[in-house]
Amino acid sequence: MPARTAAPPLTVAPMMDRTDRAFRCMMRAITHRTLLVTEMVTTGALLRGPRGRLLAHDAVERPLSLQLGGDEPAALTECARMAADLGYDEVDLNVGCPSSRVSQGNFGVILMGDPDRVARCVEAMRAAVPLPVTVKHRIGFDDRDRYEDLRAFVDRVAEAGADRFAVHARKAWLQGLSPKENREIPPLRPEEVWRLKAERPQLPIVINGGVRDLDAAAAHLAHVDGVMIGRGAWDDPLIFADADSRFYGQDDPQGGPAAVVRAMLGWIEARAAEGAPNALREAVRPLLNLLAGRPGARVWRRTLTEGLQVPGAGPRLLIDAAARAGLAV
Repeated sequence: MPARTAAPPLTVAPMMDRTDRAFRCMMRAITHRTLLVTEMVTTGALLRGPRGRLLAHDAVERPLSLQLGGDEPAALTECARMAADLGYDEVDLNVGCPSSRVSQGNFGVILMGDPDRVARCVEAMRAAVPLPVTVKHRIGFDDRDRYEDLRAFVDRVAEAGADRFAVHARKAWLQGLSPKENREIPPLRPEEVWRLKAERPQLPIVINGGVRDLDAAAAHLAHVDGVMIGRGAWDDPLIFADADSRFYGQDDPQGGPAAVVRAMLGWIEARAAEGAPNALREAVRPLLNLLAGRPGARVWRRTLTEGLQVPGAGPRLLIDAAARAGLAV
């Protein structure tokens, strides 16, 4: 079996209705090196739906992982081949989503109860494509949340060739809690993820859950190989402004929020050239939090929100909002 791929120090977590093309382009203007991951895309959607739209991405987004949802080795293999053909850098299998719709489809976190099936899925994808195949999962679900269950799941899937494990340090309750509540109510148990890494030092282990800034990420890196940040990246994307220099030793300052605005102006122009009718609205949504907690944040957000309501609004809206917020674009 080929050597496993080293874990990146930082990853922006996949988030449904968040980590779309506009968000990923914005994040890449802030950090060149952090691994980005798409929203989860189901195998059914790719095999029977608009795969071109679902898999579309820009070269600037790389390194980029495609997260898949599914439980059939053949279907996952076909989708992994699509990812390889389209230039994705990795494929990630979602074994962590707690939504009832996902569980009824027999994928997401419920698959932790069937490690043999997960292993077959990983083994099939690993044999079919040259990309790393990773698995994102929880520490457990419902009453299957003993540390021994977690370790047994990881051991079985590691035997099948999984390159890396991203472990959300919360269990999930499939009955009684919504997906949002499952991100907040079950207590974090990071010590179990640290223990997993200590007992399986040969496996690349990434921790996820409740990490809001780079200081917290640095503290976790004393115990694991990588850290995944989700809502923190959405709520305050500029926390990644020092990521490349701090975690990758790359002396390449990104230029701050003004540079992000310039990058997104270019993105809007490119998307409009592709015929996208809502490129401006797509870009503004993740940009609303760009200045969170910083001078000018309120006027920036208000100008963008109100400007979108004006008929015929165009990219000039970003320039006007930046000027009102004190950014020299």
